[in-house]
Amino acid sequence: MFIPLYDHNPRAHIRRQYVTWALIALNVAVFWVVEAGGAARAVNAAAVAHGAVPILFTAPTAETYASLVTYAFLHGDFWHLAGNMLFLWIFGDNVEDSLGHLRYLIFYLLCAAAGALVHVLMLPQSNVPVIGASGAVAGIVAAYLMLHPHARIWVLLGRIPLRVPAYWFLGAWVVFQIYMVLQPVGETVAWWSHIGGMAAGAMLVLVMRRPGVRLFARRPSP
Repeated sequence: MFIPLYDHNPRAHIRRQYVTWALIALNVAVFWVVEAGGAARAVNAAAVAHGAVPILFTAPTAETYASLVTYAFLHGDFWHLAGNMLFLWIFGDNVEDSLGHLRYLIFYLLCAAAGALVHVLMLPQSNVPVIGASGAVAGIVAAYLMLHPHARIWVLLGRIPLRVPAYWFLGAWVVFQIYMVLQPVGETVAWWSHIGGMAAGAMLVLVMRRPGVRLFARRPSP
């Protein structure tokens, strides 16, 4: 199993990734305050109240539509939160750099909503709440892959650190998501939300990146 550690990809346009920091802080705060640090009863209550439940979209209310965003700030346990926040920490700053603070925030929320909508469309009769930032993070992964495919990423394979190109690691991650969504598995992981988030991220980065920021650059865009 490969675990990303950090990337060597200097920012060109912003000094600090304030939006990425704020998103991480908000996710962590919700986990500890609203979900009581992963306590089962608190997590279940939050998921029912604010998670995206596909079957509810047959007769949606304002709260149902709001869940397209609120679900992305809830997590099932510490490791669910940690995994999403690790990817957001490593890859979010460069996407924020390429889009700008405000557009990056809009990009993040749109990817989250797209992830939930694709899950709802593919499993419309499911009554299982979907929670987690994975859809939004998948959008960031897709954007990063299109912006900086040749950036170098340090990953951990077991106990062995390796330095690999982004297209190698993130490309494999994308292929894995596609493979898993085609498997006849249960609903423990909302794989379709990952696919929806990736598709949204790939399309949105085409129109939301700063003028002059190149796609598929061999070095960080100036």
